[in-house]
Amino acid sequence: MNKLEPNMILSASGWRKVFAVSGDEKDTTCDIGIDNTCISVLSALVFADYVKKRTSKKTPTIVVGMDTRPTGPQITNAMVRLLLKEKVVVRYLGVTAAPEIMAFSKLFDGFIYVSASHNPVGHNGIKFGLNDGGVLNAQENALLVDAFKEKCADENVLKNVSRLISVRNETELDWVYTESMSSKKEALDMYRNFSRNVISSISNVPLQDSFFDLLKEQIRKNPIGIVCDFNGSARTLSIDSAFFKENNINFYPFNDVPGKIVHEIIPEPENLVPCAQKMEELQKSGTKDALLGYMPDCDGDRGNIVYWDSKSQSAQILKAQEVFSLSVLAELAFSHWLNSSEENYKPAVAVNCPTSMRIDEIAAVFGAKVFRGEVGEANVVNTARLARKQGYTVRILGEGSNGGTITYPSSVRDPINTIFAFVKLLNIRDSIDMSGNTKKGLYHIWCDLSGQSNKYKEDFTLSDVIETLPVYTTTGVSESRAILKISTMDHSKLKANFQKVFENSFKNGADGLLQKYGISSYKCVLTNGTTEKVDAKDFSESGKGGLKIQLFEDSEKPAAFIWMRGSGTESVFRIMCDVKGNNPEKEKELLAWETKMLLEADKM
Repeated sequence: MNKLEPNMILSASGWRKVFAVSGDEKDTTCDIGIDNTCISVLSALVFADYVKKRTSKKTPTIVVGMDTRPTGPQITNAMVRLLLKEKVVVRYLGVTAAPEIMAFSKLFDGFIYVSASHNPVGHNGIKFGLNDGGVLNAQENALLVDAFKEKCADENVLKNVSRLISVRNETELDWVYTESMSSKKEALDMYRNFSRNVISSISNVPLQDSFFDLLKEQIRKNPIGIVCDFNGSARTLSIDSAFFKENNINFYPFNDVPGKIVHEIIPEPENLVPCAQKMEELQKSGTKDALLGYMPDCDGDRGNIVYWDSKSQSAQILKAQEVFSLSVLAELAFSHWLNSSEENYKPAVAVNCPTSMRIDEIAAVFGAKVFRGEVGEANVVNTARLARKQGYTVRILGEGSNGGTITYPSSVRDPINTIFAFVKLLNIRDSIDMSGNTKKGLYHIWCDLSGQSNKYKEDFTLSDVIETLPVYTTTGVSESRAILKISTMDHSKLKANFQKVFENSFKNGADGLLQKYGISSYKCVLTNGTTEKVDAKDFSESGKGGLKIQLFEDSEKPAAFIWMRGSGTESVFRIMCDVKGNNPEKEKELLAWETKMLLEADKM
């Protein structure tokens, strides 16, 4: 046989391809074919070798799980067979949410999670991690990629794969699947307990109990219900329903049959419409506590938000950058509420390069420093870890460009934590302590520190909070104009060409655009992994990383930026624009300018 051509994106965020044997990304078949079976086996093999070297264990324990895509069972079955052949102890969870398997894996040596996150249903993929609660970073992933490519290049790859999974102990395999229900229960218990730690920022269980008792009492006074469009995702079999009910929060799920994916998977505004409609139906039927809603992606590590707008009396869909902004506001206010009296308290936020500048304004209110890394969950998590080594308290981190919120000590996005950031913001209100002094709640703290004390009122709603946010106009990550097809595969060359086009255009006033908006200067910012280089002179240095051009209007702070980066998980080139203020025309024109220059650079 000729060498195997995996045709697979091998990013640290996940190895992904269309696994449906037809090659159709919309295909709902469960069949993956011989080539994709080989890919599954070889992926598991290189990870087993990697874990053995890292742990020095001959029989390490690896947790295996999947989301609800139809190809998941065939992929995981091939992997489990290989791992058993390699003398690895397997804890199989079946369908599990990404935050769930990552929390459970802290007890073992590593995990393999089969998922393609928000990609269409025919896609699938693989995420690898150890026991730190997150995926491997780019450097460690590169080691797996090299080993995987080497095995795929073997002329006898098919014969080798057949040998690797043909000699096996069927009893041992049956035992793994028999024990999966017990493993799943352990994982759910672990995830529930870990979520309590994350939400409360308290590891001591009695103190945790006191915190949640306080929260539940406030929820009794101000009832809140959560609407969830599961869309057949892995979260249908996770802690959501039980966890909300445990905390006095009514839960209204729909599309909750595991694997029954009824619409597009990516949780962007256009796919949150069913959740908004359900909320309006509940409100009209008298269910007045249906105030928040979410829709997770297939692996359940991300979920954007719908809320009941008390002003318009309608369900409104928050954009990704708005979700992240509110989460950051809530968690920085909560961290201030917990820690502001501590002498060495140094708050910070870690975000990806294209996160809106509104985060800088929110962070500044709490005296928090903003650290930026390249796009990619692993990059942001490691950026936060480096900040903690410098003595900073990084309570919240994430990628504003997709609304993904990561709350420490978690190392993965989680809609449960996003929802509870909103719940805490709405329910940790002014209270009287034992000495008769008033302790201000989270929203009151925000209003005072941001110079908006006049906007605070005791009966505030989320609509009131949103009105106090810094106003920006930002390109949505899923908009068609945010995605370009670029033919130049060498991104360093593309960006070098872009620099020539950009500098010439800027020098000539960009056809009147600079004068129209008073843009007088710019700075180039590059991000690679956890490294951010401000005022870079050579655009090409960013390589496959992020390139951002900050645009200034006679001020020390940028008034807008344009940004670009090739996707690590899809065959597309992503662009966006962020503009201070409510100015859709300016955002549209600056993005069109960027698009024009990039397409010209692509032809050079």
